Amino acid sequence: MTPEADAKRSIPGGGFFRSRWVEPPAGVEELDPATLAPGFRAGAAHCGLKGGGKTDVALIACDADEVSSSVLLTRNASAAAPVRICRDRVDRGAVRAAVVNAGNANAETGDQGLADAWAMCEASATRLGLEPQQVAVAETGMIGVPLPTEAVLGGIAEAAEALSADGGAAFAEAIMTTDRWPKSCTVKAGGVTLSAQAKGAGMMMPGFATMLCFVQTDALVEDAEATLRTAVDASFERITVDGQMSTNDTVVLQATGACGRPLPEGLLEAVLLQLAIEIIADGEGAARVARVDVAGAADDDEAERVARAIANSPLVKTALYGHDPNWGRIAQAAGMALAGEDLNEIGAERIDAVELGDAEVAEAEIGLRLERGGGRAHVWFSDLGYEYVRINAEYTT
Repeated sequence: MTPEADAKRSIPGGGFFRSRWVEPPAGVEELDPATLAPGFRAGAAHCGLKGGGKTDVALIACDADEVSSSVLLTRNASAAAPVRICRDRVDRGAVRAAVVNAGNANAETGDQGLADAWAMCEASATRLGLEPQQVAVAETGMIGVPLPTEAVLGGIAEAAEALSADGGAAFAEAIMTTDRWPKSCTVKAGGVTLSAQAKGAGMMMPGFATMLCFVQTDALVEDAEATLRTAVDASFERITVDGQMSTNDTVVLQATGACGRPLPEGLLEAVLLQLAIEIIADGEGAARVARVDVAGAADDDEAERVARAIANSPLVKTALYGHDPNWGRIAQAAGMALAGEDLNEIGAERIDAVELGDAEVAEAEIGLRLERGGGRAHVWFSDLGYEYVRINAEYTT
């Protein structure tokens, strides 16, 4: 079986929590991902950005009396208009709705792009009886192309009419771009329900990626920003597909507190990690995923630098794609990350890359010991194959 044909088997097993690296809380129940957490509705519509009649505008709204929220955004200096609007005009601690278009990033579009992103907030707010600053906006797709604003605003009106408590699946599908499958879940644990939808497949690098993620819960969350940041640091900030940081990354958490219970320990972290691994498994053309764990570094920062050098190495990634257990490529990447340091020879006995060449392992584990101290870090990444080149060589043509 070719790597491309094997792509949908990148994460083995069934159900949402199916990665070997994810440990959900005990007693967690997986529900229909179409059904959102209580107090939320979602809808989607087609406005022509994707073509082929596919939905490409999506809206999610909170109907509860109270909501605590957080919005985390890309650090890319060329941040897109929706990111800048969320930074400067949205009340990120009191977001009651989020509006998304998939097909146009609205990045590098100047003042008109900012006006267009704000118009999406205003149109959504009007439909929902909110103030524009209560609406987060996110966009994803082609960079440098003006937004067909009237078409998008028409899509928002249709999406608002389609809002439903069972709209989670429609929302997850509408926000896809080069994704091969939607990424969403609804889970329940400790009396708390949490739903989430994400998209992402290329332009992936910590600092987020070309990824969007929306999380809704009826849990009590006292500090939404700290809660979300902790979970993101252990998930989306630890993945890479191609070492490229996007202009549009956005993660939104909304919590109503309606169930009167706090988030069970580890629930949000497990959900976001599984979504992060789904994203790299769906990396453009990806067939396999891997985790590289670096131990024995001088400190954690050094370990992370080495782990990212290995994870982003095209030589390591192509070895993963071809099931080629070439540990020399790992040693080379580690040495490159520590260029100028006095590093003893990295021998095969200090690199565990057996699974790199195992054709039966969809999720490979790579371990490296440096014997320089107690620092440790890990990064998840995807392989690199022919399909990635084809997709990106033809992206605009």
